[in-house]
Amino acid sequence: MAEDNMKDPKGRKIRTVTFNFSWFYLIILLGIGYLLFNHTVSSQPVKIEWTEVQDMIRQGDVAEITFVRNDFKGEVKARPERLAKYTDKFQGGVPPRRAPQFYFLVSTKFDPEQSFAALNAELLPVEQFKVIIKNEEHIWMDLLQMLLLPGLLIILWIFMFRGMNRGPGGPGGGINPFNTGKSTARETEKGEVKVTFKDVAGLYGAKEEVMEIVDFLKNPAKYTALGGKIPKGALLVGPPGTGKTLLAKAVAGEANVPFFSISGSDFVEMFVGVGASRVRDLFRQAKEKAPCIVFIDEIDAVGRARAKNGGFTSNDERENTLNQLLTEMDGFGTNSGVIVLAATNRSDILDQALMRAGRFDRQIHVELPELKEREEIFQVHLRDIKVGGDFNLRFMAKHTPGFSGADIANVCNEAALTAARRNHEAVMQQDFLDAVDRIIGGLERKANTILTPAQRRTTAYHEAGHALVGWLLPYADPVFKVSIIPRGNALGLTWNLPEERKNLTRSAMMDKMCMLMGGRVAEEVLNGDPSVGALNDLERMTHIAYGMVQYYGMSSKVGPLSFYDSTGSGGYNLVKPYSEKTAELMDQEVKAIAEEVHKRTLKIIEDNKDAFMKLGALLLEKEVIFAEDIENILGPKVQPAEDDQFKEHE
Repeated sequence: MAEDNMKDPKGRKIRTVTFNFSWFYLIILLGIGYLLFNHTVSSQPVKIEWTEVQDMIRQGDVAEITFVRNDFKGEVKARPERLAKYTDKFQGGVPPRRAPQFYFLVSTKFDPEQSFAALNAELLPVEQFKVIIKNEEHIWMDLLQMLLLPGLLIILWIFMFRGMNRGPGGPGGGINPFNTGKSTARETEKGEVKVTFKDVAGLYGAKEEVMEIVDFLKNPAKYTALGGKIPKGALLVGPPGTGKTLLAKAVAGEANVPFFSISGSDFVEMFVGVGASRVRDLFRQAKEKAPCIVFIDEIDAVGRARAKNGGFTSNDERENTLNQLLTEMDGFGTNSGVIVLAATNRSDILDQALMRAGRFDRQIHVELPELKEREEIFQVHLRDIKVGGDFNLRFMAKHTPGFSGADIANVCNEAALTAARRNHEAVMQQDFLDAVDRIIGGLERKANTILTPAQRRTTAYHEAGHALVGWLLPYADPVFKVSIIPRGNALGLTWNLPEERKNLTRSAMMDKMCMLMGGRVAEEVLNGDPSVGALNDLERMTHIAYGMVQYYGMSSKVGPLSFYDSTGSGGYNLVKPYSEKTAELMDQEVKAIAEEVHKRTLKIIEDNKDAFMKLGALLLEKEVIFAEDIENILGPKVQPAEDDQFKEHE
C-alpha cells in the first residue's frame, strides 16, 4: 500500500491510498514459473544408456525409436503394457504423461540404420519396433537462446532505472528508463521554505549582499523600470560549515519564491549526456516557476576548470555538463526572474567562463565567524539545551576561535551528551570546555596505560617548552591551557587562543614558528636527545617557512617573488615556474629560517631555564594548567611594542 498526497482547491492535503501492484505481479510470475517448471519436470523423458536400450529391445518392450541424426540422440517409446516394469526409473514412480519415456545419447560413429536393422532382425515380427531417423532444426530454440540474455539485460536495466528515478522530488518515478535525463533537483514550493535571515546567525556582510537579490525578487519593477539588471547568479564562497546552504534557503524564505536545490554531483552520471540533459530540464522547470531560486551546492563537482589537454586530464561528461550550464545561464532572459545561487569552498579551481559577467557576476564570501558572530551562533544552538548557571556565553565564544557554525553546533551537542553521561541536571561550563577539547584533540585516553614515567616526563617538558616560548614572544598566540592528558594521537596538547588577525608580518610568523619549535628544543635541553613527538610541530613550521620564501617574498636572496597560483591552472603544468637553481636556493633559505628559529628558541629556553623547569614540574603534578598558572611563574604575557592587538567591539 502507498499514500499519495494531493491537495483540494483550498490547498489542504488529501491522502489517498493506492495499491502497489508490484507484489501482485511477482506472485503471478512465481505461480506461472512453478507451473511451467512442474510441467517441464514431469514431461521430461529419463536418460538411459544404449546398452539398456538394447536390453529393452530384445525383451520386446520398445514400440518406437526416433533418432535425431544431427543431435546423436535417440528417443524411446515403450509399449504401454510393458511400461510398469520401469517405474523405478521415473521420479516419484510416475512415468511422463506423453511419449517418449526414455532417451539415450550415442557417439558420432554410431550408425543408426545398421544398428536398428540388426536388432529388429533378432526379434519376432510382433516384437519389432518402428524406427524413425531425422535431422531436427532448432531455429526457434536457437532464436530463444539468442534473445534470452539481451531480454534479461533489458528487464534488469528497466528495473534498475526504476529504482534510480524514484528519488525524492525526481520526476522519473515510473519504470521508463528514459527519465534518466530528468532533473533530480528537490523543489520546495512557494511559502514552504520557513528559513529566514532571523535563523541565520552572524554572516553580516554576506546577508547584506544577498538582500539585493531578495529585494529584486519581491519588487522586480523597482529595478527594471530604471533599466537596471539584477545579477543572474551569485557564488557563495567559504570554508565548509559556514552556512552557505542555510543562507541560500534564507534568501528563498525571505523572498517567498520556489526554491530548487541540487548538488553538483547529481548532474554527473555514468551515461553520456545525462548531465547536460538534467541541466536543461532543471532550467526548464525553473523558467516555468519564475520568479524562483536555483541553488547548486558544491558546484565545483561540475564547474572545475576545463583542461587544455583534453585527452590527459579531462572528463568529457563533466565538461559537457559544464558547457550546458554555461549555455543555460546565458540563455534565459535577463529579467526572467530566475536567480542562480551556487556554493563552493574551492572557487580557485572553477572555470573562468563560469565566473565572467553575465553568469556568476558576484562572489559572496561567507567567512568563518568572528567573536560577536560566534556569540549569536551559540545562542541559536542553545535554544533547546538546558544550560547551567555557570555558563558564560562570551567566554565560550572567545574559547572557540576559528570554529565554523557547524563546529559550534557540534560543540553544543557534544556538551549535552557529556552532561548526560555525567548525570548532570543541566549542561555546565566544564561540559562545554570538555566538548571543545574532545573535538580539537580527540577522545581522552588513560595516560598510565600508554606512557612510562620517563615518557610522561618528556611529554610534560615538551608542552612546557611550547607554553614558555609562546608566553614570552609578543606575536605568539596567547596560551590558554596546557595538558599532558593524551587525546587522540597526541600525548599532550597546548591550547592557544589565536588572535583573529587578517594580516601577519614576518615577525609574527617567526614567533609562531619559534613556539612550534619550543617542544623540540625543550626535549634537547632536558634529555639532549629529541624524540618523534615533534613531528606535527615540524610539519607546520616547515609549511610556514616555505610559504614565507615561495609565496610571501620574505626571503632576501630569493627576492620579492611569489610563485603562488591563485587560479589553480598551474596544476595542469608538469613544469615548475622556476628553475632548478631557484629551487635549490629556496631550500637553502628555508633551511636557514629553520636554523634561525631553532637558535632563537634555544636561547629563550636556556635564558629562562628555571621557569621552564618549574612549568614542567607543575604539569607533572597537575596534568592540566591554565594561563593563570603560567602567569604566576612567568609574569604577564609579553605584548607587542605597538598596540596593534585585536580589540573587541563592545
